[in-house]
Amino acid sequence: MASGTSRDVLGRGMAVLGRAIREQPRIFAVAVAGSVLFGSMVIASAYVVGGVVGEVVVPAVARGSVGVGALALAATALFGISVLRVVGIFGRRLGAGYMQYRLQAAYRRRVTRRYLELPLSWHHRNATGTLLSNANSDVEAAWYPIAPLPFAVGTLVMLVGAVVSLFLTDWALALVGLAVFPALFALNVVYSRRMAPRQARAQRLRAEVSGIAHESFDGALVVKTMGREAQETDRFAARAHELRDALISVGRLRGVFDPMLETLPSLGTLAVLVVGAFRLRAGAITVTELVSVAFLFTVLAFPVRAIGWVLAELPRSVAGWDRVRRVLDATGEMPYGTRRLDPAEPRPATLAFDDVHFGYEPAEAHLPGAQVLGEVGFTVPAGKTVALVGPTGAGKSTVASLAVRLVDPDSGTVTLDGVDLRELTAESLARTVALVAQVPFVFDDTVRANISLDRPGVGDDDVWAALRLAEADGFVAALPDGLDTMVGERGTSLSGGQRQRLTLARALAGRPRLLVLDDATSAVDPRVEAAILAGLRGGTPDGAAASILVVAYRRATIALADEVIYLEQGRVLARGTHTELLATVPGYADLVTAYEQAEQEREQNRTYDEVAPLTSGLEIEVDR
Repeated sequence: MASGTSRDVLGRGMAVLGRAIREQPRIFAVAVAGSVLFGSMVIASAYVVGGVVGEVVVPAVARGSVGVGALALAATALFGISVLRVVGIFGRRLGAGYMQYRLQAAYRRRVTRRYLELPLSWHHRNATGTLLSNANSDVEAAWYPIAPLPFAVGTLVMLVGAVVSLFLTDWALALVGLAVFPALFALNVVYSRRMAPRQARAQRLRAEVSGIAHESFDGALVVKTMGREAQETDRFAARAHELRDALISVGRLRGVFDPMLETLPSLGTLAVLVVGAFRLRAGAITVTELVSVAFLFTVLAFPVRAIGWVLAELPRSVAGWDRVRRVLDATGEMPYGTRRLDPAEPRPATLAFDDVHFGYEPAEAHLPGAQVLGEVGFTVPAGKTVALVGPTGAGKSTVASLAVRLVDPDSGTVTLDGVDLRELTAESLARTVALVAQVPFVFDDTVRANISLDRPGVGDDDVWAALRLAEADGFVAALPDGLDTMVGERGTSLSGGQRQRLTLARALAGRPRLLVLDDATSAVDPRVEAAILAGLRGGTPDGAAASILVVAYRRATIALADEVIYLEQGRVLARGTHTELLATVPGYADLVTAYEQAEQEREQNRTYDEVAPLTSGLEIEVDR
């Protein structure tokens, strides 16, 4: 793989640069124009300096006096050229920087938009750290050569002009230029091919280091409580050392080639002086022409390096672009339809599953997929509450994901008011259905922003109504700044139950006609949960009742449902009321009883934890 990359890195790199030019042609033209102006003035300055030396300095030395007029003319010419060079540099750098940052911003948006378009199954196969690297360092790497690119293009124009000038001056000096410039280009090509695999490995390791860091920070609670700090540090250090070694390898190669790239133009200048001396003695050229050509080689040393900079960054650019393109070319997006449900419709929605089959794609293409659901069919009637009950791995969360179209069924249909979810627009689906997930996610923002999400028509009155329905208005009112309280990253300043109630209020604030709760109140006190569910049966904040599909574990929650769907191994084994299933389905009865016993033990432990400190304090008082 590395050798293949090294062989075609130049062609692939040029293709990436071509894409950049096609996307930003006007800005690129401005930058190149500035670079061409600069290059032209470099050539002009060489011949002006040659003229000053040959026509002003040498005669002045011979006469022993300096002509004021000639000196003023020479100074004016050099000043004018310097001003134009400054204009060229300004245009080149401004255009190149503007082009580079526009491309980086545009592709960060494209990558992020693509993340949102791709299904959850694709995200499950890609580490979060890798995705962060794709949107950040990989995008930057892909367009890194844009900064020196206009300079390099202008330098090519300058080199053509320089070679033509050399031939017009003297064929022998021109042959020196023809020997030096191709050698410099060939050296850059060899450098790029050797650099390609090193840059690709370094870019991959950057993503892996980012991924390990993200996992360690995101799982800080697990790392600390399980005493894995040292192991996580060692795991991160191992990858960080690999990245260090990869970057050292890049630097070592640069250390070998950079002096060679610096030396070639200097050797060209030396060769010009040697050959020029013989040509001057033979009378083929004048002092003015020799000084002009020697000075031209001297000032060309820096601009020619711009070509080297572009070629040196091409391997990194190709590595970054390959990783970005992997995201942009990823397949599996879920296109939305064109049908809309009436947004003014106040009644609850009807959800129906009809012979639904679903299986998750394997993490690797050669592995078989995992079949999760088969022949699933049930209905959540308008305004009713249906509870999904089943053992771990039965497919309850998958059903919840299908109900809000986070995934699509492999076969069968999921309909809302008789319309296949795949036919609805994204806006219509979002307005009609709301999911409250098992793991609550809270943004690092205010309570108000977390609930309203800047949705039109969701004001403070709606926020407070949603909070009341979620039994969250009491603790929010007690916060230091109320709705304006910052809750911290992932809501770290709140308890688990408080975070769950905030996410529930967020869903309710949108006035959904169907509410899907995936064990969304597991961290809430049972008494509070019962009050929440009783309130939900009464309606959303604006008074309109909503249909509810709830993944439930607690007996009190299940008992509130109008119908219970019992799942096992991805299939509906029974349905009916809680009382009916408890009497007729042994597996259901055993499961609910086990859940209830576990809940009672948790409550006893919670009560003991709350009472024990008080009891201890009383004992101390008695002893005193």
